[in-house]
Amino acid sequence: MYTAQPQPKTPQVSEPWLMIGALVALTVLCLAANVGSVLRFIFPTGSLVVGALLFFRYPLFYVGFTWWLWFLTPLVRRMIDWQAGWLDPNPVLLAPFLVSFLASLTLLTQLPKAIRGNGLPFVLSAIAVLYGAFIGLLSFQPQTVIIALLNWLTPIVFGYHLFSKWRQFPELKRVTERTFLWGTIVMGSYGIIQFLFAPLWDQFWLQNLIAIMKIYSFGTPDPLRIRVWSTMHSPQPFACILVACVLLLFAIKNPLKIAASAVGYLTLLLTLARTAWLSWFIGLVVFIPSLKPRLQMRLIVTLMVMSLVILPLTAIEPFSTVISSRVQTLFQGQQDGSFVDRSIGYTNLLNDALVEVEGRGIGYVIRDANIGGNDSGILTLLLNLGWFGTIPYVAGLVLLIFSMMQGREAAIDPFVGACRAIVLATVSQISLNTVMLAPFGLVLWGFIGLAAAARLYYLQPVPATDPEPSIPQ
Repeated sequence: MYTAQPQPKTPQVSEPWLMIGALVALTVLCLAANVGSVLRFIFPTGSLVVGALLFFRYPLFYVGFTWWLWFLTPLVRRMIDWQAGWLDPNPVLLAPFLVSFLASLTLLTQLPKAIRGNGLPFVLSAIAVLYGAFIGLLSFQPQTVIIALLNWLTPIVFGYHLFSKWRQFPELKRVTERTFLWGTIVMGSYGIIQFLFAPLWDQFWLQNLIAIMKIYSFGTPDPLRIRVWSTMHSPQPFACILVACVLLLFAIKNPLKIAASAVGYLTLLLTLARTAWLSWFIGLVVFIPSLKPRLQMRLIVTLMVMSLVILPLTAIEPFSTVISSRVQTLFQGQQDGSFVDRSIGYTNLLNDALVEVEGRGIGYVIRDANIGGNDSGILTLLLNLGWFGTIPYVAGLVLLIFSMMQGREAAIDPFVGACRAIVLATVSQISLNTVMLAPFGLVLWGFIGLAAAARLYYLQPVPATDPEPSIPQ
């Protein structure tokens, strides 16, 4: 295991926090001054500037800042829309994409080393996406393809960026744990507030979503009738991130994790996202056997304590009726309307997808009366990338997951076991969600990158005097 650490210059902690604080203060000031229309452009621009400064000067802060942008930007968008009027597509939502895509500089500068070394699977998947973008440009407007390309490529380059910093794995681990602990508290707490009180900006956004976009699956804009999506923009992506949060809590030693679990699990149930619930169970099944017996017992005790806190909350009104009625549909099978519709949609499209050799290109969106454009990762892969793109994309993904599962790091480090569990929990949703695309993809590729970084960190005896983290060849 690599234990010797270089001693970098201690940064002035106030400087990165000052940059982040300035962006937060500017956002709050614009909202307080009722100039949301201006903030639509200030927020993504300011986020990119702060992200770039952190990327080059404070890389660990950059990682945490990027995650927080994914957590909170949709809420900022809704507050702005409440003041300045509904706008879709909305430039505010570019902020997390632009900041995350800065990580592509890491892949570009290390490309020769990545190809010859352990980064090759990331490159394979990235090439597959670029192939899909090329095919897409033959059929769709460049703007459509570029936006879709950000959805596909951003998770891969961000995951590679985390992987490339493997020598800083202990610091990456601490940043990730702290970010997801507080992310659980913030997003979980706001999700409960959203369900109980339906803030005005959430009501306004949902009213427009129903009236303009004809989307009815988020509930109604009233207290106790919202299908919770908290600070994000949709229940399913939010639930995916929340599954990662609550699984990671098992590996965190912090007195706040019980409180975080209480709000996290309750809010996860209020998303009514059955796919995410099942994926959490799969993640737990993967996580427990990866640990040493002593750590397994500790996890089981933690799970029991969390259950004692969470179960009473789900049994009281107004939560119990909503949650219990949704839980019952898990066992209805053929009587469940959503299940039947998706089955019909699969039947309609699967034959076309299987014979799609070259693909229809990135930018193509599934349009079927029975299945939504984001309701199947398998169909989206085949129809967008074709077999020419799907094979290298999946090959890169499978190679990384296979390598991730070979090591024994999880036996000594529960964080690594949690990363594995999160990755497999996310992959398990691929038949019902587009887990390759952001924000699902940030969870998938981000934790793949962390798990791969852990594997190299624990295996490679790297000289402590080497100033620049690089990929072993």
